[in-house]
Amino acid sequence: METIWFILVAVMVALYVLLDGFDLGAGAIHFLVAKTEDERRQVLASIGPVWDGNEVWLLAAGGTLYFAFPALYASGFSGFYLPLMIVLWLLILRGTSIEFRNHIKSPVWIPFWDFFFSFSSLLLAVFFGAALANVVRGVPLDQTGYFFEPLWTNFRIGDQTGILDWYTILVGVQALLVLMMHGALWLQWKASGDLNKRAARVAGWSWWGVLIMTPLVTAITFSIQPQVSVNFKTWPLGYVLPLLAVAGLAGVPFELRRKNELNAFLCSCTYLLGMLTSVVFGVYPMVLPARNPVYALTVHNAKAPDYGLKVGLIWWVFGTILAAIYFTYVYRSFAGKVTADADSHY
Repeated sequence: METIWFILVAVMVALYVLLDGFDLGAGAIHFLVAKTEDERRQVLASIGPVWDGNEVWLLAAGGTLYFAFPALYASGFSGFYLPLMIVLWLLILRGTSIEFRNHIKSPVWIPFWDFFFSFSSLLLAVFFGAALANVVRGVPLDQTGYFFEPLWTNFRIGDQTGILDWYTILVGVQALLVLMMHGALWLQWKASGDLNKRAARVAGWSWWGVLIMTPLVTAITFSIQPQVSVNFKTWPLGYVLPLLAVAGLAGVPFELRRKNELNAFLCSCTYLLGMLTSVVFGVYPMVLPARNPVYALTVHNAKAPDYGLKVGLIWWVFGTILAAIYFTYVYRSFAGKVTADADSHY
């Protein structure tokens, strides 16, 4: 049961990154692609009906962690208290920016919220990447199962790590490039005119950044976290996952040359799915690696009682089916290119 729930948590995190990733990316490139008021409204209109629903998967993943792996929830949320508060305020600032932007027509008000929409989106992409890197690298857990990390120490990977070091910053930069590509491909699919063309250009150069960073970060990850190498040697079938990421990344320019914007975006989704599942596969059975592997939290020592996991699985299935129906309806209703009407909220 603990392995099943480990997979389910990974699925919800992956869904969050795939769905909220494109609107974070759209925010990060807001000023790069949108040069006029109408184009900025198009950017917001492209994510307007779905951005807050996409964040549901982040809440669901957090709630599932609390239910299935309470020791991980207790340790992780206390040890990462400072960055979690930063992420929370960035999420609040981003949501406020989207909702408040058009409440007042003013040459000061609108640019103010546009800036914070882009700023918070960009920082969230970097922080989410750094958070993932912290989990892969390992944290200074002790025999009590708890730890504390400052925002940074000496930027080295040792026993006294910080949230930010050279490795986590590197992964944060990769995450930003990936989500910029993801968001640009979304905007290219949903927008038209000059906005569509600029989004295509941003998708192109960010794709090259992702192409360079992916093998670099992968090689460093194998050297930093020994469990990754062990898992891939033990279960060679796991190489299907990084190959999925490679296929997705290669498919982006291929589909763009064919002028198939939807397939290019789906290839970006495939890349993200392949990379995230590769990370999950690589650290299993650990849910929170420790710098000293003896103290690592695993699916076995961090799980809730089996009876609760079995009962919860039934309710999880029902809840996920309802969520899938809702998301299918929303995205089907939202199909096609977007426009920013004068009477529109966005």
